[in-house]
Amino acid sequence: MTDVQQERRPETPAEADGTTGLITALGKMLKLLRERAGLTQKEFGAMVGYGPDAISAMERGVRVPQPDMLVKADELLGAGGLLVAAIPELKEAMKRARTRHPEWYRGYAVLEAQAVSLYDYSTMGVLGLLQTEDYARAVFTQRYPPLDEDTIERRVADRLSRQHIFEQWPLPEFSFIMEQAVLERPIGGVDVQHAQLRQLLRIGRMRNVQMQVMPTERHEHPCLDNSFTLLTPKGKEQVGYMESQGYPKLVTDREEVRVLAARYGIIRAQALNPHESLDLIEKMLEER
Repeated sequence: MTDVQQERRPETPAEADGTTGLITALGKMLKLLRERAGLTQKEFGAMVGYGPDAISAMERGVRVPQPDMLVKADELLGAGGLLVAAIPELKEAMKRARTRHPEWYRGYAVLEAQAVSLYDYSTMGVLGLLQTEDYARAVFTQRYPPLDEDTIERRVADRLSRQHIFEQWPLPEFSFIMEQAVLERPIGGVDVQHAQLRQLLRIGRMRNVQMQVMPTERHEHPCLDNSFTLLTPKGKEQVGYMESQGYPKLVTDREEVRVLAARYGIIRAQALNPHESLDLIEKMLEER
């Protein structure tokens, strides 16, 4: 890939409207001002009502600082209005983000666009990053409470736009593990399912992708629990992400992330290897 091609890499919506840069810049300013004031993350967090892990996440651009927190921080850190001045722009950026993603998801979407590595274990459905347009539309159409048609189309368009990550350079490292039942579940009908399986084959054959299937017949399993994602944004530490019934959790505590990573390693070892997994998907297509 040439330098020109690298420069013309498609932007994510968050990159295009400056959301990513704004959150990162705010995080750097918070860290600089806190250190200048001689405060630890724990001390500063206690003053503004957050734990040290939350402050660390904000400073690393992993978590979006709330406007009321910025007002307190501006006064406590002697910022002279610098942080307060960013609030209108932050609110506008978050307003734009809400038209692309559910409010609880937008922070993760920013991190995903910066990923140098992404590992995901899926238990109920195909990961959004891997979905075809028809599969994504079926997922959003079937969601309860129902979404209006305009919202469905916006969500589908944005989900597809995230897939540019497979084309950016340097190539991020991907590992996807999914339960066999995910492949067998005909979301949207058989035709949609077949197209989705073909998409998984195409992505699974990319040189920077490892795609694996956890067979239903396995007698032992290290994670009879939720799906989860391990994500490493460029220049930042690995974080974990999971959702349950619309309640998200961004995991930044190092010990918790370590446990997730260890669990992922065991799942990866017990799943079919990438070649066996792609053979299984091909066999499913031939049999239907």
